[in-house]
Amino acid sequence: MLRKLMRFVFTVVGAIVGYGVFLLLRLLMHTSELGADLGLTNTQELGVGGILVLIFALIFFRLSPTLGKQGSKVADNIETDLQKMSANDLVMGTVGLIAGLIVAYLSSRIYVGILSPALEVVLNVLAYFTLGFLGVVIATRKGPDIRSAWLTARRSESSGSKNKSKSDAAPKIFDTSVIIDGRIADIMKTGFIEGPIVIPEFVLVELQHIADSSDSLKRNRGRRGLDILNKIQSEYGIEIYNTTAEKSLDEIPEVDVKLLKLAQIMHGKVVTNDFNLNKVAGIKGVDVLNINELANTLKPVVLPGEEMTLFLVKEGKEYNQAVAYLDDGTMIVVEEGRRYIGKTIKVTVTSVLQTAAGRMIFAKPNGK
Repeated sequence: MLRKLMRFVFTVVGAIVGYGVFLLLRLLMHTSELGADLGLTNTQELGVGGILVLIFALIFFRLSPTLGKQGSKVADNIETDLQKMSANDLVMGTVGLIAGLIVAYLSSRIYVGILSPALEVVLNVLAYFTLGFLGVVIATRKGPDIRSAWLTARRSESSGSKNKSKSDAAPKIFDTSVIIDGRIADIMKTGFIEGPIVIPEFVLVELQHIADSSDSLKRNRGRRGLDILNKIQSEYGIEIYNTTAEKSLDEIPEVDVKLLKLAQIMHGKVVTNDFNLNKVAGIKGVDVLNINELANTLKPVVLPGEEMTLFLVKEGKEYNQAVAYLDDGTMIVVEEGRRYIGKTIKVTVTSVLQTAAGRMIFAKPNGK
């Protein structure tokens, strides 16, 4: 029943198209010398119109199955594209379409009455289609920049220069490792992180996959990350950035590479504690805030010759060494300290070694 109804609708559309072609031909004949040469009467013109209506109705009737299939495919593609688009892109696209149609209308007023009616119709169709399409494309591609500039202007008007400087701060894009680590929540509590906080949707998906892992250790880490994410979202507000509209990101399978590409698109900074991601970001010219580097920087300064009181925990890797730890987790290797394992002794710092992985302190028991 539905197919028959669709076939009837296509036949009616074909008849309307045939009638439109007849009107266009009659207009061309009346405005040119061709009509005078043919000398058709009104009855003959109506006959020609009826023939055109019948021909186009038959054409559309025969093509209705093919047009129906193609129309269904086009509708499915449009639906898929709309599902991938965020609400912001839909709004910006609609605004761009309206702006493009307004510009097309104003442009069409320039040649009204100057050109022939047929040429005006053709130019109007081209102008409305082209400028409407350009409006949609420009609005959707430049929408984030326009929205960011608009929000910045609004914040500067309502909150003054202080809020303006805050809104001008680069977006901070969190990766999976820094969320699972958990220290970022305490850092945000101190107010050292400025600007909008962005969690890419693919990072959220990766967290969910880790939380659903069959490995109990990974599952606990993933659930901890989701708990941290809920905490900072409720206390500070974060944006879950929908990346499905970014075609350049869909083609990248690796999460780390996606993060760096998104940071380049948004002109933001990646917040991580992943050493390798930090190195790759440096190669690509992306700014990174590394939590481990921050922690190492904030550790108390220890100079050779200082005395410390330590509890020796275990043996070291080399002969006659013992190992102790400071409150911040810094490892101290005590030479000739093996016999003091399990005891609290005073030591003297001999040297400090700073590595990419952290800091190591070497010491000797007092009197050695």
